[in-house]
Amino acid sequence: MRVFIDTEFTNLQDRELISVALVAENGDEFYGESSDFDHSRCSEFVRETVLPQLGSPAGRAMPLAQLQKEVMDWLKRVSVRTRPILCYDNDVDLRLLESLIGSFPKGWQQEAGLDAFFAEHGHRHHALWDARANLVCFQSKTGIGAGQKWR
Repeated sequence: MRVFIDTEFTNLQDRELISVALVAENGDEFYGESSDFDHSRCSEFVRETVLPQLGSPAGRAMPLAQLQKEVMDWLKRVSVRTRPILCYDNDVDLRLLESLIGSFPKGWQQEAGLDAFFAEHGHRHHALWDARANLVCFQSKTGIGAGQKWR
């Protein structure tokens, strides 16, 4: 089973995790936001594009230590019998996840093709929606599980 990840972070040079989302082929999802990140480190782009989208879904902001625990708990619930594969479109996402939880199995590189998803759904640069876009791109290439609808 493939698990698609996306993260949002403060800036490209000195990255600090803001949010993380994991979306599995079977429809299971995780989303969490760090309430501990340093807002002063955010680039202008992040201030204008990412920060206004935080708080959706509501109730998912938490201290970094709690975010680490919740991500690990979610990953542990994925059965190893499904041979989960972490899929990402940028290795920054993988590195941020590894810095949050420790080492992680190597990921699968997602090909480009997200523009159509964002044209229909919007929310580009929101970790949950970016991870969903990666899932839709995979489904369109393989035909597996296509047709997922989100609100």
